[in-house]
Amino acid sequence: MQRRTFATALAGIPFSAKSTTAKGHPVMNITPLAPSPGIAFAEACEVSGFSRMLFVSGQVPQEGDVIPPDYEGQYRLAWKNVERQLHAAGMSFDNLVKATIYLSDRSLIAQSKGLRASILGERTPAITIVIVGIYDERWLLEIEAVAAA
Repeated sequence: MQRRTFATALAGIPFSAKSTTAKGHPVMNITPLAPSPGIAFAEACEVSGFSRMLFVSGQVPQEGDVIPPDYEGQYRLAWKNVERQLHAAGMSFDNLVKATIYLSDRSLIAQSKGLRASILGERTPAITIVIVGIYDERWLLEIEAVAAA
């Protein structure tokens, strides 16, 4: 079972975790539960010892007026936009607990797995993929996320 542990800064927020770091900060754990072999995401994640949660609205594959013409470019840009929101909250992909990926077409699922691994590495947040009609027909996907620190 993979476990990710993070020290959390409290900023004056009361917290009752028993486990602490050397500096006395509570330890946050994201633990994938009952992982199935051969899949690149967690079917469930338990999060404990956190003091902040971040809910990232759907991030689209657009930067200014630029929308990459291909799926890989759009996929990487949408994740880059998620990462930008995480950084704005002092977080990173290490804090990612759950992502929902909205795809415009079922045929894009096969391309997603390898791309996701190239971006997230060994991290295995809970992932849901939904096939939908996306707001702007030029976008092939949209990604929303939940993170904790």
